[in-house]
Amino acid sequence: MAQSVVVQVGQCGNQIGCCFWDLALREHASVNKKGIYDDALKNFFRNVDTRGTGISKGRICSLKARAVLIDMEEGVVNEILQGPLKDVFDSKQLITNVSGSGNNWAVGYKVFGSHYRDQIVEKLRQTAEHCDCLQCFFLIHSMGGGTGSGLGTFILNVLEDEFPEVYRFVTSVFPSGEDDVITSPYNSVLAMKELNEHADCVLPIENESLFDIVSKINQMINSGKPGTTVKQQSLVTLNEGGIKKKLDEKPFDKMNNIVANLLLNLTSSSRFEGSLNMDLNEISMNLVPFPQLHYLVSSLTPLYTLADVNIPPRRLDQMFSDAFSKDYQLIQADPKHSLYLACALLVRGNVQISDIRRNIERLKSSLHFVSWNQEGWKTSLCSVPPVGHSHSLLALANNTCVKPTFMELKNRFLRLYKKKACVFDITSFMERNLSVRSLLKFLSFLVCQAALWESLAHLHHYLQVDRMEDSCFTEAVSSLSSLIEKYNELDVTKGLPIHEQVRLNIVI
Repeated sequence: MAQSVVVQVGQCGNQIGCCFWDLALREHASVNKKGIYDDALKNFFRNVDTRGTGISKGRICSLKARAVLIDMEEGVVNEILQGPLKDVFDSKQLITNVSGSGNNWAVGYKVFGSHYRDQIVEKLRQTAEHCDCLQCFFLIHSMGGGTGSGLGTFILNVLEDEFPEVYRFVTSVFPSGEDDVITSPYNSVLAMKELNEHADCVLPIENESLFDIVSKINQMINSGKPGTTVKQQSLVTLNEGGIKKKLDEKPFDKMNNIVANLLLNLTSSSRFEGSLNMDLNEISMNLVPFPQLHYLVSSLTPLYTLADVNIPPRRLDQMFSDAFSKDYQLIQADPKHSLYLACALLVRGNVQISDIRRNIERLKSSLHFVSWNQEGWKTSLCSVPPVGHSHSLLALANNTCVKPTFMELKNRFLRLYKKKACVFDITSFMERNLSVRSLLKFLSFLVCQAALWESLAHLHHYLQVDRMEDSCFTEAVSSLSSLIEKYNELDVTKGLPIHEQVRLNIVI
């Protein structure tokens, strides 16, 4: 059985990663009652003895995650190493700094990337050497900060250079429009260019969607409606360290938990047996028909458990319907009203293949697929359900509904970037002999221009970084515009008779 390595970068990446490892251990513990190091555990964990030597079979001695933890601040990684999962991570597989990236993509990519490249390659090689058959790297990072966006995408580039045959799956958390990091549009657009060029599959996640989902669940719980009691094992009642928390606490732990469960379900077929398991490489082969159009919209259901674990058959069909509802998407999107290139359904638990086929037949008439892939479905069925659930469904859609996310990101970037063109030379203005009235108008105008000066100051922080030029911004936004145009070309075919639809033109 092949193995996978998780590379978690920055504060967000490490928090989600820690949550993933906690849930993975719980899941394996619920299945592996005898404490035997089996193929399922081998996928993401090494088994080492007291001397640190790897043990390929037999009883579990000490499990070590196949993970590399990287952050340019120490806080989150230190918190992990002092928490309940401290023994799961190999101290040799950590890279930290104390200064941080200052919410600056250029610092993360250009400065820390160059400085730590050799160390990063060495950590990755060490982790890869512990694998019998390395199949996939999972990179977890955020797009809004400096370390996650900058160093995260630098590492993606390194993975392609050093391990070109190993699949690169990226989970990217996109900031909301209300993000408190002013420079997040710069960071996100600069990072997008790297994702376009170096990833095999990208699972975009929007903070706004995660927040909405958690809010809806909490609202349902607080309403006291019958049948909405959440169990102790529920997805949203555990934090990243496995410690139960009150439902009224800040939602970030629960938001991270949703993303961790996405990864857990994505890898379930690689870890457990099933009547119709799907290999990770099949996701890329079946869902990505064109280069760069490798952004997969994900939905996860159920997002909470009902009071009755014996969910009636009617509820199973509802699970499939929910997966295509905009309320269950992990980005702000409505796939049912957009165009599908392909769709994968990853089902877990006590479900029959006939149930999957029946629901596809029931739903496909309401979904719009491209003419040349009308039967573009890929399905898998893993027999082991998530802890606390009788069954679950992860849907991955290559769908043009992701386009508005990219368009909004581009618009936020341009609003910030274009301000620099409006800033003028104050000194030349002040050298003129102004009347009192003109001076008052000028001062009033300056107040309105404060945001513009702030924007220019932020841009300066990028351009003062060695090898960072203004062309980096123009190339990045051009790359994003090109991606949006590819989705536009697909969207115009929606609704046309099949014989009139033309395949997308891609220049390779």
